[in-house]
Amino acid sequence: MKIGHFVKQPQGFKAFVPAPFPIKEGFPLSPALADKASFATNAIGKLAGVTQLLPDIDFFIYMYVYKDATSSSQIEGTKATMIDAIEATSKTSENLPSDVDDILHYIQALNYGLKKLEELPLCLRFICEIHKELMDNARSTHFSDPGNFRKSQNWIGGTSPANASFVPPPVHEMHKALDDLEKFIHSRDGILPIVKAALMHAQFETIHPFLDGNGRAGRLLIILYLWVNKLIEQPTLFLSSYFKKHQKTYYSKLDGYHNDEVDAWLDFFLDGVIDTSNEAIASVKKIHTLREQDMKKIHALGKTAAESSVKILPLLFKSPIVNVNNIQQWTGFTRQGAQKIIDRFVNLDILQLKDEHKTYGRSFIYRQYVDIFKE
Repeated sequence: MKIGHFVKQPQGFKAFVPAPFPIKEGFPLSPALADKASFATNAIGKLAGVTQLLPDIDFFIYMYVYKDATSSSQIEGTKATMIDAIEATSKTSENLPSDVDDILHYIQALNYGLKKLEELPLCLRFICEIHKELMDNARSTHFSDPGNFRKSQNWIGGTSPANASFVPPPVHEMHKALDDLEKFIHSRDGILPIVKAALMHAQFETIHPFLDGNGRAGRLLIILYLWVNKLIEQPTLFLSSYFKKHQKTYYSKLDGYHNDEVDAWLDFFLDGVIDTSNEAIASVKKIHTLREQDMKKIHALGKTAAESSVKILPLLFKSPIVNVNNIQQWTGFTRQGAQKIIDRFVNLDILQLKDEHKTYGRSFIYRQYVDIFKE
């Protein structure tokens, strides 16, 4: 499978020029890969079934978006954590790393994309809009043109194209490759959607059409492609944590892809789908068990105390780090009444003080729940 070839440029360096895509011979799967693709598709189906156990799937999606946004940003060097991102959203801390902004922009771009796909197909214009949401006014933006395809040569590794580890297509070849990719995304070619998502991601990263933010934009496209093509009913399959866990392999398999090692990339990607689906299924079961366990604790308080507490627990699944202000906003209680609720949840070992050294501006964490997503 010849994905492309390296062509010497007038400036002396060699840049990768993709072959017309999809390649002429197509992407026939070996029996082993075909079985794995089928297994991966079934795993996604099982995940969809298990999420029906949850009384509210939105909080599950909400937390997985945090997890994926964090992992995808950390692949690019962000140091901020998922907990930092949750605290930034709930406004429970003022001393957060500045690069938490990268995670918040990723979440913003994903939410924008899911909404925008209701009116726009997954096309080049859509990809540019996603990139703009991801990079516009973001801390990590090093260039002044978010949302526009590059107009100059970029490179990966090294200090210039001459000593780079990989040089993506020159601008005129980039536009041809992007047009091919757009047609591929919309073609009815009989390729399994999960395989097509893998090929789309690798081809996008090979083209590297932006000056910055290609990795995060490319990983966003996976979930958006699967969702718009109805392989998933809800955005519940996020692969960035798998890619982060196996970051060296992720990079080496993408590198291998443009050296025609397509099967090795597909094998890695499908392993990621299976692993991530199984992990999410296990998480759903743990959440279900934890919810039942904590509901029993609350009901054991007696009718009066349980009445207000029962309303709070579901909200903690969406916002698991809280302070007195959050509880006041949710309930309309006085500050004293809100603190009483928190104390009750601490006594039940549902909430824990997040930072024991703080005396003012204290926040509390639903740690058993957050830990499920950190595993």
